[in-house]
Amino acid sequence: MHANGDMSAKVATTDVCIIGGGPTGLFTGLLLHRLGVSVCIIDGKPSTLELGRADALNARTQQYLEVAKLLDELLPIGLKCNTSSTFADGEFKSRQNTWWVGLENTLHKNFLMVGQPVVEKVIASKLGEGLVRFGEQVVSVTEDDGGVETVTDSGFRVRSKYAVGSDGARSMVRQAIGATFTGTKPEMLWAVLDTFIDTDFPLCPEIITFQLNGQSRVSWIPRERGMCRFYVLLDGEVTQARAEESIKEHMAPHRVEFKKTEWYSTFDVKERIASTFISKDGSGRIILAGDAAHVHSVNGGQGLNTGMSDAFNLAWRLAQVVKNQNLQPGAAQKIIGSYDTERRSTARDVIDVAAALVRDTVHTAKQYVGTIEKNAGYITGMGVTYRESGSPLVQASEHGIWKAGNRCPDMILNKADGAETRLYTETTYGKYLVLHIGGAPAPDFGFSDIVTHYTIRPASESAAGGDDSNRTYTADWASKDDGFVVVVRPDMYLGFVGGSSDEAKAYLKELYL
Repeated sequence: MHANGDMSAKVATTDVCIIGGGPTGLFTGLLLHRLGVSVCIIDGKPSTLELGRADALNARTQQYLEVAKLLDELLPIGLKCNTSSTFADGEFKSRQNTWWVGLENTLHKNFLMVGQPVVEKVIASKLGEGLVRFGEQVVSVTEDDGGVETVTDSGFRVRSKYAVGSDGARSMVRQAIGATFTGTKPEMLWAVLDTFIDTDFPLCPEIITFQLNGQSRVSWIPRERGMCRFYVLLDGEVTQARAEESIKEHMAPHRVEFKKTEWYSTFDVKERIASTFISKDGSGRIILAGDAAHVHSVNGGQGLNTGMSDAFNLAWRLAQVVKNQNLQPGAAQKIIGSYDTERRSTARDVIDVAAALVRDTVHTAKQYVGTIEKNAGYITGMGVTYRESGSPLVQASEHGIWKAGNRCPDMILNKADGAETRLYTETTYGKYLVLHIGGAPAPDFGFSDIVTHYTIRPASESAAGGDDSNRTYTADWASKDDGFVVVVRPDMYLGFVGGSSDEAKAYLKELYL
């Protein structure tokens, strides 16, 4: 960020101003910062979150954090969990994890149970000094043809090329761009506790749904540091004392004592989506992400994960447009506009899944688990696809498991020295990957500023001879007789699958000179 003077200056110019410093805003800011885009993040709260809020990272979010080189810091803190069980009438009735263990082409077959405060602190620590302004409330956001002006309650003004509104469910930015926030609000009020307990209940790293009188109104989520997260659905007055009493009733005949509760809150379920995620009916410079764009039940762990997915989908787009990386005429609108196309369709699906889950809490645990199983692709995050979204950045094509619009499979590769690695481990966020499987890139491929080539040879051949822009690996799933080319977008979704380098070039030429 460039300011007239130091950070206490009242006027600054930056490429992207991010309003809201929760996980979505921080992650967007960090990804942009690493891609050479100047950012300013503004948030009204005094610092990153201290307690409460979201409690789990799904498999797809872990993949994003791996590519962003953040996951290794979170893994030792969090708790891996991939089993859901049901407890009723004093005993476990079922355990199930097929939707996790059956995941293919990924290293992460589990939730990573770790609190939102930890996630925010890890991301913020990588941003460094001066990029996040806590304790300042944004009071206005206005847009003209040349950019966006953001003003805070202290009189600080930021002039930016784009602005991202990641300022939560009550988003001021959403109101400023005139987007409606429509949906439903089922009459369900939940209590949530982060607490440490003393119990003779058999402790296990599982998500446990407790059934009493034919309903599933209590869930126990294992957490880092031996903490427990409880969700409790209550009728009538909702208090911490009533929530604790309900937990004891559901866990009977086992003894439960609450030793220390770090956080208690209540929430009512809302299911809403913004009428547009981009100002000026999709052609503007102000973009919504996270809860500012969509809200839903916490059931299935969708909130934080969907917001992080928004960030991963958006940051590379903004970077390319801000830096004007040899774009074709009209390409900037396609690149930014397709964020709305892809993420709004995903948000609608996520709302439907979370809605089904929250409504099934008043049915039997068996029915609740059945709903989880049916919607597992969204709970793990691995089933989210843009194939039918109508996005101009997805060109219908496929070859075996490689399908344009789907997530990129995390395939096992071998380096020149024989060491085994994985595609996501080898990848850094920001560029397209062009995978030449069973073949080699054309020497005049071009697009060197936005593309990294991976030549993947059959296991019988050598992986020697690669460099930073054209890496070479071997793999037992690659075959010379079945050569094909895959264009992987920077957000690790497949844009195009074809038979030759020329076809991959044609896909990229739709957007880039």
